[in-house]
Amino acid sequence: MDRASLTERAERAGILSRYTASGGEVRATPDRTRALLLDALASGATGSAAARGARSGRGRAAGRAAPTPCASVAERLGERRAFGLWANLYSLRSERGIGIGNLGDLRALVRFAADAGAVFVGLSPLHAIRNRPPDVSPYQPLTRLFRNALYLDPTLAPEWESAPAARRQLEEGAGAAARRRLLAAARIDYAGCADLHAALLAHLYRAFREQHLQHESPRGRAFAAFVRNGGTLLRDFAVFCALEEDLAARGTARDWRRWPAEFRSPSSPQVRRFCDTHAEAIERNLYAQFELDRQLAFVAEEARAAGLPIGFYADLAVGSALSGFDTWAFPDLFLADVSLGAPPDDYAAQGQDWGMPPMHPQRLVDDDFRYWRTLLRAGFAHAGMLRIDHVMSVLRQFWIPAGEPASAGAYVRFPALELLGVLGEESRRAGALVVGEDLGTVPRGLPSLLARYAVLSSRVLLFERDRRGTFRPAHRYPTRVLVTANTHDVAPLASYWEGEDLALRQSLGLWGGAGEFARARKLREAARRALLRRLSADADLAGDAMPEYPDLCAAIHRFLCRTPASLIGVSLDDLAAETQPVNLPGVPQEIYASWTRRMASSVDSLAVDPGVLRALDGTSERAWRAP
Repeated sequence: MDRASLTERAERAGILSRYTASGGEVRATPDRTRALLLDALASGATGSAAARGARSGRGRAAGRAAPTPCASVAERLGERRAFGLWANLYSLRSERGIGIGNLGDLRALVRFAADAGAVFVGLSPLHAIRNRPPDVSPYQPLTRLFRNALYLDPTLAPEWESAPAARRQLEEGAGAAARRRLLAAARIDYAGCADLHAALLAHLYRAFREQHLQHESPRGRAFAAFVRNGGTLLRDFAVFCALEEDLAARGTARDWRRWPAEFRSPSSPQVRRFCDTHAEAIERNLYAQFELDRQLAFVAEEARAAGLPIGFYADLAVGSALSGFDTWAFPDLFLADVSLGAPPDDYAAQGQDWGMPPMHPQRLVDDDFRYWRTLLRAGFAHAGMLRIDHVMSVLRQFWIPAGEPASAGAYVRFPALELLGVLGEESRRAGALVVGEDLGTVPRGLPSLLARYAVLSSRVLLFERDRRGTFRPAHRYPTRVLVTANTHDVAPLASYWEGEDLALRQSLGLWGGAGEFARARKLREAARRALLRRLSADADLAGDAMPEYPDLCAAIHRFLCRTPASLIGVSLDDLAAETQPVNLPGVPQEIYASWTRRMASSVDSLAVDPGVLRALDGTSERAWRAP
């Protein structure tokens, strides 16, 4: 095929011939990348009309009347500007659980947030993961449609008091010893937590079955309704989890693509026979999702009753694992020979390959966006706000052909108007706000498109600097944004301020040499001085001396409150002066165990910690008034 024909075919398929990088330079798509992506897209293609919709970003939604915007901040808060706390649920520490944060800890965090005057509690994704290293990232889940059962608090289940075997599991013998070890650990032992939790869940399920299912109690009928409403998809997920556990116990990999061929489809006769012979294991998985949903609804209601009008915001990851449930249940929707990622930029010079399969835009259109709508309904359930990770993906996605470096990837158009139209409808249906994480290489036109659909943008203080290194003044921030000091992908403020994140990278051998480390430290010191100047001008930070950390943290929060931003997000890690990052992007688990760091202090102790209260002073009523 000649180059002109290749370029024309790629353009028709929605593969962009070039893009403008975050630094302003224009990067062309290599011919090899075009050819490989065309091959991937051609696999199972189903019609030219759908392709036109995917190419243009127009389709069924374009034929409607005016677009349906998402619910707005004004509808939830009136003219009030407000703040909320955001946290990584798994990292919360307490004596209630078994070594990983759960919904019982979320209740304590809600009470703390309410006392502080917050209007929401933001959470890292609650998506189901394998809970076995290395598959522990909440942003590369087993599925985005269902939640991680490990977040279920066994002691909050109605069966807890009538299940003495579950209590003995925690209080006696090997179970008690395991719990003590897990609670004392600095990092989450996912496998250990998952094993102990599974044993507790088995006891609770047996009590539930005996007390409710066998007697058709109101709780038993509620379970039946939950399963019925969940339909085939919920049951298939329960089957998938039971099947994976059964096969793993016999030495088969936790990856459905490596299962025996007869188990690679949820509709196969062998899978149906497995359902007949493993009905109890499947029902136990259904019970876990049922009780998890009940607890989440309960905590959400408590949050609203405590004075948090938004409640909590959920986080929707940009994709799911290639080896997980979503690709097993929807094999025709995902592409196996392509992965999602991001192009080279200042944050990652070689680009990023996230190792997750993209959805085929044509098949999304063909199926009238059924998967997207289902995904959003799962995300909005019990939430007052939904954060969409890498929201640029509704307009275009950076695809990397298998075996190629991230720098060789290309952007592929997606049907943005239709995706945003469904998002607006589902936001209205749930009465929930939407925030888009639009950081990185942002395509031209995305900000106005998000504004058209009332999707709040994201702004991060540490990223808001000009070419001279000057931090943006408070008054120059946009209005329709959620503004935070940092994100889960960068160091907590205490670590950033002291340069401990740089030292950590040095200890892990991640710098190119001593010279690179020295340059990073010099740049950081310049950034600290620039930040102090901005805080002195805009946030009442007095004096030339380096402030103590709680006062610095308070000044940063005061600065955020003095921007015009509609919502301000305050990190619990920053309040608690955490120094270890939860994630080092691009660094393998064997070098740094991302997503396993627990907080040093318990969530209960934070409410009375003098340093935390000083840091929170930056969100007090007077903080919102300009100097």
